[in-house]
Amino acid sequence: MNAPARKLRSNFPRGSYLWAVRNAQWQAMGIPEEDCEKPKIAVVNSSSELAACYSHLDQVAKVVKEAIRAAGGVPFEIRTAAPSDFVTGAGARGAYMLASRDLVTNDIEVAVEGAQLDGMVCLTSCDKTVPGQLMAAARLNVPTILVPCGYQASGEYKGQHVDIEEVFIHSMHAQIGGGTSTEDVVGMSRCAIRSPGVCSGLGTANTMHVVCEALGMALPGSAPVAALSPKMFDDAKAAGARIVQMVWDDLKPRDILTPGAFSNAVKAVLSIGGSLNAVKHLQAVATEAENGVDVYGLFEKLGPQTPVLAGLRPIGEHLIEEFEAAGGCRALMKQLLPLLCTQALTVTGRDVAANVHDFVVANDEVIRPIERPVAPRPAIILLRGNLAPEGSLIKVGITERKVRKFTGPAVCFDTSDAAVAALKARSIAPGSVIVMRGAGACGGPAMGGGASRVVFAIDGAGMGDQVAMLTDGHLSGLVCKGLVVAEVAPEAALGGPLALVHDGDTVTVDLDTRRVDLEIPDSELAARRSQWQQPQPLFDRGWLQIYRRNVGPLAQGAVLTRQTVK
Repeated sequence: MNAPARKLRSNFPRGSYLWAVRNAQWQAMGIPEEDCEKPKIAVVNSSSELAACYSHLDQVAKVVKEAIRAAGGVPFEIRTAAPSDFVTGAGARGAYMLASRDLVTNDIEVAVEGAQLDGMVCLTSCDKTVPGQLMAAARLNVPTILVPCGYQASGEYKGQHVDIEEVFIHSMHAQIGGGTSTEDVVGMSRCAIRSPGVCSGLGTANTMHVVCEALGMALPGSAPVAALSPKMFDDAKAAGARIVQMVWDDLKPRDILTPGAFSNAVKAVLSIGGSLNAVKHLQAVATEAENGVDVYGLFEKLGPQTPVLAGLRPIGEHLIEEFEAAGGCRALMKQLLPLLCTQALTVTGRDVAANVHDFVVANDEVIRPIERPVAPRPAIILLRGNLAPEGSLIKVGITERKVRKFTGPAVCFDTSDAAVAALKARSIAPGSVIVMRGAGACGGPAMGGGASRVVFAIDGAGMGDQVAMLTDGHLSGLVCKGLVVAEVAPEAALGGPLALVHDGDTVTVDLDTRRVDLEIPDSELAARRSQWQQPQPLFDRGWLQIYRRNVGPLAQGAVLTRQTVK
């Protein structure tokens, strides 16, 4: 390790007020006075007993803290909210989920900025903690490494692979009467998860773990990884050792989170057909980094140029274990190298090209070279049109679609419950376009409202090939079913065009022109807008009220807006 080369912001003159009261606190905790001059590192831990995603993080934190001490630093473990879609998504129509992302960011700010700590090691796990931690790193701009803490082991039921995706899908099938019995749902739920960690498919969590490495904010080769595996612990130790030198080198997130890094991360997501949620999360990180990157524009521009190199569940047949064995994100970056910004800096202190220079892809059938892709068309498409002037997203997967243009009459719902009830009653005609609105960042709020429930209800009703769906809500990262256009912006609750659609209106979704349009004259659309009234907002107290009143548009990542001081 190099000798200390700069003054640490956490150090104060010996005997001063701030030095004295901190020293008193830390002496009581068994931290000797000489350690007060060392780099002070936050170990950001979202441990929780509510969900398997987080139940192992205390073990990881212990290893990271030991490595930090051995490297000459002083670790301070801090805690944040620990949201899990499948557990804390039960309340407030799921509105706590996206809102919790920004709560995680603010939890970190309070602890790290308030204490003026020198760096962070963030233990990344479930969907919202990963972007929340990246957003905090970008906002605070202190040396930071993210440590992917692994995916859970899935199981078997009646001789077939089963994971949380199957439980999610088949529980909705049972609700709709789509051929799955309650007995089978119960049986699958007992077998689907065999260890701590995040969902084993390429949902939002594993996608965002890959994003961490592709951005340069996690050590090469650390994503994805099996939870509690020797490799995961080795990566955690390496991060604990590396962060101390990063502090002395003053290597900060904004040195890493450059436009080139975001271009690399977007290409990584596109090349695996990752979660749609990665788009708004990456935009949120870019907004916090204040680097001017338009992530939605990057997906729109780079989508047609970036081949799909890995077909992982749910868009393909390969398991996340196979992706890890083939080399994971580092192998993906190696295969993508001709398309990447190779000079982008990473937490290693080296650029992307150096990190993958000597790396060999272990299985080029699982992670293919760019000249032999899994699919020539993008798995994620950004659409615009008069229904989505600010954009919308669809995950089309990697199989060739028979229908790339869908036109039909709108059937409108303002809640997911109403849409699911109509599907259960078989009252939606084939050929319809289901419009489920009021589920955006403000109207949901926090994109709560259960848009994913409607998608799985469509599948459970056996109508996946017979209807299309538009929503201003977001979808589970595991969703890749049907012709479903999500995150239509601007959202209905703010007067977006989706709010102006009437039952029976003709709607067209065209994947080739990348448009979604309401087939009525502009004059009629303007007349409807003049008569539109904003719906009564949900939640008038607590965190959800604060979020609803302050959340910005998706084009900025749905982050909490900065208020102008007058």
